[in-house]
Amino acid sequence: MKVIRELSQFPELSGAVVTSGTFDGVHVGHQKILSRLTEAARQSNGQSVVLTYWPHPRTVLNPEDDSLRLLSTIEERIAALEQLGVDYLLILPFTKEFAQLSSEEYIQQIILDTLHTKKLVIGYDHRFGKNREGGFDYLQQNAARYGLEVEEIPRQDIDEVGVSSSKIRTALEKGEVATAARYLGRPYSLSGTVVQGRQLGRTIGYPTANVQVSEKLKLIPAQGVYAARVTTRQGEHKAMLSIGTNPTVNGTHQTIEVHLFDFNQDLYGQEITIAFTAYLRPEAKFNSLEELTQQLHLDQQNALHLLG
Repeated sequence: MKVIRELSQFPELSGAVVTSGTFDGVHVGHQKILSRLTEAARQSNGQSVVLTYWPHPRTVLNPEDDSLRLLSTIEERIAALEQLGVDYLLILPFTKEFAQLSSEEYIQQIILDTLHTKKLVIGYDHRFGKNREGGFDYLQQNAARYGLEVEEIPRQDIDEVGVSSSKIRTALEKGEVATAARYLGRPYSLSGTVVQGRQLGRTIGYPTANVQVSEKLKLIPAQGVYAARVTTRQGEHKAMLSIGTNPTVNGTHQTIEVHLFDFNQDLYGQEITIAFTAYLRPEAKFNSLEELTQQLHLDQQNALHLLG
């Protein structure tokens, strides 16, 4: 997949089949659209093109609203789209100026003049242009004038999978990582750098990697203990992790601490990826480190059983 970040660098393609959207999470609903995109490109001997935006439009249009949490960073979005067989990805910088483009200007300047689109594939609820004024009806009415073929993914095709990015966020905020995985078509994951922690885990036989997530908008699942698979430079490992404040030792700020089973190498400074498999239990305050250690032993047994 060719990734392009500037309009001026986009090549003139012979048969561009295009879709556009934020595609946060690239969930199974998005995958319906993307599957049809790549299929249509193959049928016409053309090229599949995804147009997406970064930063997320909400952070530009409502900068005072800090409630937005993303299911995928732009790097994760790129990786997911590549796995789905997309030929070209254009990442447009989303600015206030861009948001002022009318639907006519957006179609003419971006879809036609830059992408030389032959066919546009969109979801039934896709909107574009200033104040989201454009949609499928507008495209249908003007398709002949634009010399553009337009295909809408029917509402029932999207609704039957019953997925939206907001539903996935809600599931993760409740710790329901199995539900999120079903909606995403894969386990929810996050990446971060292993940093120095308090090193209390190693004193009770459960050393942990303290993970710092660099993307501040990335959604962190609910506090609690999880089973997970962790990818490091050394490979994939079964693991359990805790998201919380470590109340047993009077912790005051949230951390992500991962214990890799049968692994004792140094991970400091390394970026690792955590794929959430199952929710084990809520975070709890124990009366002693001995009680905590006993619970961690049970957590490990449970996690290993769930991880297979």
